[in-house]
Amino acid sequence: MVLPKHELEGKLGEERLMIKSGLLRDENPLDQTLEFNDFLLACRRGDLRRCQELINQGVNINGKDKFDYTPLIIASLCGHYELVQLLLDSGALAERNTFQGERCIYNALNDRIRNLLLRYDFSKSADPYVYWSTHLTTLLSRDKPATSDLRLVSGPRSFRLHRFLLVARTPYFRSRLEAQPETTSWNLNPAVPSEAVHIALRYLYLDQLPADLVPPDRSNSVSEDDVAKGLIKISKQLGVERLWDAVVACSDRRLVRQRYRDEEERAVEEIGDFFRLRVLGGKMVVDTDRVSDVRLRLDNAAFADVLLRADEPSVNSDEDAASSPPLLNSQGIPLGPRPSKSVLFPCHKAMLIRSEYFAIMFSGDFIEAQESPHLRVITVDCTPAVLELVLTYLYTDSVCCPLEHALDLLYTADMLFLDSLKTKAAVAISTLGSSGGGGSGLVHRAHHHHQQQEEEEEEEPINIYDVIHAAWTLRVQRLEEFAARYLANRLEHYIDDDDFHQLIRESASRIRRREETDSIELLDDIRYYLSERFRLRFEDAGINGIMTSSADKNPSDDATVVPSPDDDDDDDDGGDGVEDEFTSDAIQYQALLNKIDDVLVSLDLDA
Repeated sequence: MVLPKHELEGKLGEERLMIKSGLLRDENPLDQTLEFNDFLLACRRGDLRRCQELINQGVNINGKDKFDYTPLIIASLCGHYELVQLLLDSGALAERNTFQGERCIYNALNDRIRNLLLRYDFSKSADPYVYWSTHLTTLLSRDKPATSDLRLVSGPRSFRLHRFLLVARTPYFRSRLEAQPETTSWNLNPAVPSEAVHIALRYLYLDQLPADLVPPDRSNSVSEDDVAKGLIKISKQLGVERLWDAVVACSDRRLVRQRYRDEEERAVEEIGDFFRLRVLGGKMVVDTDRVSDVRLRLDNAAFADVLLRADEPSVNSDEDAASSPPLLNSQGIPLGPRPSKSVLFPCHKAMLIRSEYFAIMFSGDFIEAQESPHLRVITVDCTPAVLELVLTYLYTDSVCCPLEHALDLLYTADMLFLDSLKTKAAVAISTLGSSGGGGSGLVHRAHHHHQQQEEEEEEEPINIYDVIHAAWTLRVQRLEEFAARYLANRLEHYIDDDDFHQLIRESASRIRRREETDSIELLDDIRYYLSERFRLRFEDAGINGIMTSSADKNPSDDATVVPSPDDDDDDDDGGDGVEDEFTSDAIQYQALLNKIDDVLVSLDLDA
């Protein structure tokens, strides 16, 4: 149920009073930086690629301009559906029953965007690390697979913990365990009640703190005052004084959630710093044939319990091998080709089991699940750069994927059953691969042929054929739609390509027991985005009449010529046969449709 407009004003006044009093943090602060202004302009244009680049650079996605417009409101108001999807997936806030959230729904340009906002799970936007923090919480009680490496004893109770997490989150354990990395058991002061220790551990593992310090159903001699004093003492000992503030937080649900998100972001930063320093900083580059000689003890500086291996791509072609200078010994005698290299990353099973692939590996009877005096080496079938991206996601739940690694990351994420990372890779391809216009389409008109020539000279950022095959193989609907839109926006340059013809044949063969009149999914999508490209779907613009007259002027398919960026035509009016922009679009649109029909005839297909 959307709030009535008169209630929105009251909601806005209530929020401003709480922000002014300091009780509530402004989730949409005023941002007048150049980067944010550039971001807003990209949102107005629907430039997916530029928006993704600025998001990767850390622009405030929830900021607002001097007119109280947020990027999500602007994208919704301008009708850029794909950009609204990107912003929501990237953490844009539009919570229901808040002024900005309801305003975003009211401003939606069409029902498609409005329905997306209404059905979207805003808990993911309000808490983008919800799955990451939930995983940390389950580590405190999860016993299979066994990932703990420290036994913490507090009075009659003991807790199975993870050294790397305690080192990352508490100054106390950081100093103690760095001095004694071989420690596997630790005894706390028995004067601190175990109930207080348990609450402190739940806080470190990002669990929700209990409303009652002492559970009412437990009969013991410990009082709430004893637990409270113990919490104050252990919070000072561990160096996390903010623990007590979280315990005594007020009962307002939004304030409690705000404190939790602050702690969650702090945990992401702390574990991210540990990951960059100990995991990425501790990686080892060795010759591939010497990997079996690596022996890393359990008391290592990264507190790792497993090594992940990725091999550098080998030099296959003779040309590449010839370009690399040979290795010489001290006498100048060639030693043969350069040895291949492998990269080893010290990792932690507790974070790797976010992947179902590793969770099953460490839970079963596989050799990787057996105890060993040295860290076992597990080979992952990907390049070191891609494995580094995977590990960054597992440890920090965020990753900036360069376009050159996006396809490899997509296949690796599918292999490791990381659906969220797979989606991030697909988003990277569909946004960074949309050079220029982004979600609203790249319009190449005949009278803009100079601009076309400049765009044609640029090297394509991706191989669109590889993207389509990946989308089909991995069943990624988002990439199928992107590929069809990409081809429709550049159809002049692909329509005569033999690879494009083969792609159409493959799309037709994907239908089992295909009849002659069955449609071809890829062609249907290309036709749809082609009509969007030339804006011929708006019947009230009177373009259908132009289409009919244009078709009458060109009754023969053979006489229809697709405008090419290579044609030498410098007339400002677009030629004698083109009276205005709509007519130019209609002629080019009909020419491309006729070209598609010619391709189908040449392939002996009917669709």
